[in-house]
Amino acid sequence: MINYPVLLCYTRIPQDDMIYSSHLAFSMHLALSYDGINYTPLNHNSGVLFSKATQNEDGTLNAKTLRSPFVFKMKDKGYGILAIRTDSDGKDDPQSKGKVLFFKTYDFLSYSEMGLIKLGDAYITALSCDYDADDHCYNIYYSTSSGDYKATSHDLDNLKTIDSIEKLTSLVCSETISQMNIEGVIPGNQIAIEEDIAERLFKKLVSPRHISNSLPDSISVSSAEEVKEVKVTCHYSDGTKADKKVDWNTAAIDWTQNGLVEIKGTIHQDHYEFPFATNRADPCIGKWNGKYYFIATNDADGNHTLYIREADNIPSLVYAEEKLILDSNTYDHVKGLLWAPEFHIIKDKLYIFHACNRDGFFFEESHVMRLKENGDPVNKEDWEEPRRVVKKDGSYLCEAGKTISLDMTVIRWDSDYYAVWSQRQFLPVDQGAWLYIAKIDPDEPWKLVSNPTLLSIPEYGWENNHTFVDEGPYVLYGKDRLFLTFAAAAVDATYVESVIAIDYGKDILNPKSWVKSNYPLLTSRNVPGEFGPGHSSFVTDDDGLIWFVYHARPGVDGPRSSGIRRVHFDIDGYPVLDMIEEMDLNPGLKELILKVKVK
Repeated sequence: MINYPVLLCYTRIPQDDMIYSSHLAFSMHLALSYDGINYTPLNHNSGVLFSKATQNEDGTLNAKTLRSPFVFKMKDKGYGILAIRTDSDGKDDPQSKGKVLFFKTYDFLSYSEMGLIKLGDAYITALSCDYDADDHCYNIYYSTSSGDYKATSHDLDNLKTIDSIEKLTSLVCSETISQMNIEGVIPGNQIAIEEDIAERLFKKLVSPRHISNSLPDSISVSSAEEVKEVKVTCHYSDGTKADKKVDWNTAAIDWTQNGLVEIKGTIHQDHYEFPFATNRADPCIGKWNGKYYFIATNDADGNHTLYIREADNIPSLVYAEEKLILDSNTYDHVKGLLWAPEFHIIKDKLYIFHACNRDGFFFEESHVMRLKENGDPVNKEDWEEPRRVVKKDGSYLCEAGKTISLDMTVIRWDSDYYAVWSQRQFLPVDQGAWLYIAKIDPDEPWKLVSNPTLLSIPEYGWENNHTFVDEGPYVLYGKDRLFLTFAAAAVDATYVESVIAIDYGKDILNPKSWVKSNYPLLTSRNVPGEFGPGHSSFVTDDDGLIWFVYHARPGVDGPRSSGIRRVHFDIDGYPVLDMIEEMDLNPGLKELILKVKVK
């Protein structure tokens, strides 16, 4: 029996293609144990380390996966991972023949893919690695069809430095790990890790849950309004907390008498069923002049109309009447596929960014329409004609019939405005959908004033599952950094939501300023009954709570439908997008008692 944390790395057996395909199963997964017997799979038993796709001269991508990951300690600080890179289906990768893929990490949350290490000319079938402190070298043990070998390197960071290779009579590997109770597990090796790393992995890769509350011992007040301002601090299993409004019962207080009285209260929580809007995808909620507005892609009619809902608060949007504000018959250049509408306020004017086309799918383009002066957002006639986005030289953003653009969103960075969008070249070859950023003119935001800069390509397995797509970007302003969430893969049950982030003060147009997550924040495995979650927006309510508005499917083949959840922030300030209501507010902890002293 051990009493220190042990980390197991593993891959998984692929399941049904819509549930857990090879693009996902052939990645490195992690599980933690404190006794070497019972293991807790992390990140919902989903992968955390994926190999990057390779790129051809024409820009197209070749999806890659990995198998047989092996974790070892580096000679200084941190850990190394060696793995066999494979094609998207897990079979031999001709580009990796005779080579192993090398990664480095310090915390098993972020990884650096260092590249391929060449060991020979035959496909590698098994491998392990250790660092020999006496000889100051790394020993890589591996097998091929021709036998077992040992490669020695004094400088593993230099991918070309293999000092020697010798043939062995048998392969020297770590202990064999027996099958454990983890769904689909193909065990790799296990390694002892530091307590602080293990604790951090639990806090980052296990969804937080509400565990306790804290309130003042007592308060001194002179009115019911002062009581209503008293919030509770909810504490979560990862050490984070959130302040919440309480519905206090002040009827027991006699405001004519000084003294101490106990009152009861219930932690306030707005309830949202999933879905709250069926056949509504790419949802967005915005606030304008004291009211809230909901808009989304309308899957019910084949994406030929855009409707708006208006309400005084977010919960009332669920039942609000829909008003038509754009269809595919009003303008000659606006036909079908009205996609991904978003509200944005730029210099005190309200805009809707959306995509549409004039002649079918291959002519889909980002457009912007502006609300007229003193206009009513739910009045169709109060919106100006949609304008097609143009580059800084005045030409259209994409060449019609060859490249499409969609899902354009807006970022405010200091005093400037930037657009981020998804763009996909189909001719002469299909490159997949990539994310771009450019500065825009705040007075005419359909005009770019800088050249587009590439932000992200669908390089990981979770981004190229069924198709190579990064799309649906939307900004979330955090405390220390800006988050740009985006959706990836096909818009079926394999759809996922991930994030790239940039620290405040950095150059937003420099791709090196952005950090992309190795794994998605939200998948079909996070929330039971919700498949293919993604394409989100965020809105802050009157109490200062931030809400995550997204679409998912109520069933593998269900219609894309809108949902909403509170955004929590983890120990690093990153958004937690799978905090369901029962985890956000423990039903057994929602009732409170407060001591009130009447002044």
